[in-house]
Amino acid sequence: MATKSDVLIIGGGPVGLSCAYYLLKSGRKVTILDANEIGKGSGSGNAGHVVPSHIIPLAAPGVVTSALKWMLDPAHSPFGMKVSLDPKYLIWLLRFVLACSEANVQRGIPPLNSLGQLSAKNFAQMIAEEKFDCHYQEKGLLFLYKTEEAFSGGKHEGELMQKYGIPVSVYDKTKVHEVEPAALDDVIGGVHFTGDSHMNPALFLKMLSDRVRAMGAEMYENTPVTGFESAQGKVRVVRTAVGEFEADHVILAAGALTPSMARDLKLNIPIQPARGYSLTMSATKQMPRHALILGERRVAVSPMDDLLRFTGRLEVGNGSMTPDPRWIQRIENSAREYLRIDEKLDIKETWAGLRPTTPDGVPIIGRSPNHSNLVLATGHAMLGLSLGPGTGQVVAELINGKKTEFDLSPLRLERF
Repeated sequence: MATKSDVLIIGGGPVGLSCAYYLLKSGRKVTILDANEIGKGSGSGNAGHVVPSHIIPLAAPGVVTSALKWMLDPAHSPFGMKVSLDPKYLIWLLRFVLACSEANVQRGIPPLNSLGQLSAKNFAQMIAEEKFDCHYQEKGLLFLYKTEEAFSGGKHEGELMQKYGIPVSVYDKTKVHEVEPAALDDVIGGVHFTGDSHMNPALFLKMLSDRVRAMGAEMYENTPVTGFESAQGKVRVVRTAVGEFEADHVILAAGALTPSMARDLKLNIPIQPARGYSLTMSATKQMPRHALILGERRVAVSPMDDLLRFTGRLEVGNGSMTPDPRWIQRIENSAREYLRIDEKLDIKETWAGLRPTTPDGVPIIGRSPNHSNLVLATGHAMLGLSLGPGTGQVVAELINGKKTEFDLSPLRLERF
């Protein structure tokens, strides 16, 4: 006998939990399925940055050239690719290369800007209303640079952001060291996106998961979806390892697992996993004051009260969640190039997680073209946490038949 639900959410990460939160607030009944533990997947070990400033899609002019240059320096490259002849992977790579254009940037900026601004507003509101103690700080995101070439590129990007209403401050060498004393002497400047914020993502997701449960959500952990049955343009049955589920509405928010999970739905969802890493340590003697990006190395730095986290690397096509110790060490080495860090670190955790990456670098949010009761909310790449609450609000509006906060048509699956 199938378990019946009002809204069934597949995926208990930042996007799925945010959808649950806003649907429950609107009075809907919610069931969540997750293949593992809810709130403890790839969202929990990331940088914890909330970045409305990240409005330029991953696929942009110059990315392919930069990636090729980086791969000639494998010991420091922030980018990697799996070698594979899998047709879906090769098609994805071709689409990504073709999407690295100015036209794609112009298409991607408006929805990413709308979603990012909405999400940042919702984070601040949710954390204040729910009294989530997750070390949330609205101190912005500061990029540090050691070379004139990279600093010039950062300033140029900041000028572009300002045209879209993103607040930006540019710091010369004197000012950047005044603002961030943890930076080493050879850091020559910084670009500060002052509207960004950061938190401890594992604490936030634990609190959000607990709150969603307290609001009445039914949660099924360690319950992988094994298939779907569709009829007359609707998802009729969701099969899992523990039984079958039926629902009036289904939300597919399964991150990097979405394409394999959706095979029975006959949907071509062009997402590749991209592995990233983090290492988390006890607070160092001289903690950074800000969330940082180490410009030339593309390493994120996140002070989280009594913890410090370094996050980096993007390995497209790699579906393993086992951290490669060589890359953990290289990320630490990169951080030491920019920051005053203790000689011996008290490492608490090393981690690898998967980012669901679309070929144009923009998420997929909207109704399935083949199923009237299925909504897709996936493909957020490195921004699943950052864009979660905004995605949750617009998905709830979609399910409830309301006008969405902004136009979702650029995010629909049919664009591929």
